[in-house]
Amino acid sequence: MIYRCVQVNVWLAQYKIGITKMSKPKVEYVVKTNRLIESLQVLSLSEVRLIQLAIVEARESGLGIKKDQPLKIHANRYAEVFKVVRGTAYDALKEAEARLFDRRFTIIDDAGKVVKSRWVQDVAYLPEENSIEICLSRVVVRETTRLDGLKQFFTSYALEQTASLKSAYSVRLYELLAQWISAKKTPVFPIEKFRQQMGIGVNEYSRMHQFKERVLEKAIDEINEKTDLTVKYEQAKTGRIISGFSFKVTKKPKPKDSPANHEQDQNTIDMFTSLTAKQILYFAPLLARLPEMGKYSEVGESYDDFATRLVEMLRDHEKSKELYPYLLMVGFQP
Repeated sequence: MIYRCVQVNVWLAQYKIGITKMSKPKVEYVVKTNRLIESLQVLSLSEVRLIQLAIVEARESGLGIKKDQPLKIHANRYAEVFKVVRGTAYDALKEAEARLFDRRFTIIDDAGKVVKSRWVQDVAYLPEENSIEICLSRVVVRETTRLDGLKQFFTSYALEQTASLKSAYSVRLYELLAQWISAKKTPVFPIEKFRQQMGIGVNEYSRMHQFKERVLEKAIDEINEKTDLTVKYEQAKTGRIISGFSFKVTKKPKPKDSPANHEQDQNTIDMFTSLTAKQILYFAPLLARLPEMGKYSEVGESYDDFATRLVEMLRDHEKSKELYPYLLMVGFQP
């Protein structure tokens, strides 16, 4: 019997009951089109973090996309993800309510037009609930939640990789470099555009040595210390004047498991049999929206069509074993 494609939310509602051993995905991804990552923007650290949370939550829940369905982010959630005390989280939410609505960015659309947009169309602080309600702007929704195209046009990174960064400059540089991980080297970023992408005002760090010492090198040091990337920069010059920067970007090797752990993991995979029909229908749509599954998707394929194909793949024992690591990422527990 071939399962027909149905909406993701219908699958979840119909089959979630009775499925055991489910858990919240261990890794949460911030997903943006490359043009949104490359946009000219100014955000404080707390604002960057709230936008990250909003993108993650909107992609998972579908809230915050329409004006009558706002997305609510609680201070406890902010504190948990970014490892700060509740008082700091409360202050971050209050600051966002006061300034986030006025924050704008500039992006180049598909037609090559320069488009200026807000990050949110509505924002409200709810002091009695210690939370904030957000509705993302139309442009942000388009550039973060509706990515049915080719994987090379968008970038995803694990929220946990930037959660410990203490500078908005570090987060922005990480985002700008993340899309070049496969290439391992970026093109030259022209200095004036690069400054605007990093959110630096015209009169801030106007001298090159100030920019390098207080922004660029500090951001690189923090990225190298706290994230999964190793970054080095090179200066591009026009004559004797620095005209831009390029970067070498590599992924740090993952810690090697001990032989005992490797043997245990391999045994777990070997003992993995097959999923139940309910589990297949539960996990297929979750896998379809996992950025790491992009290599299995077909050009122009929608999430629903991809999920339908994944149903058949998960019913095949060998293919389901191949997808086992991705199943763990979306909450499967053997």
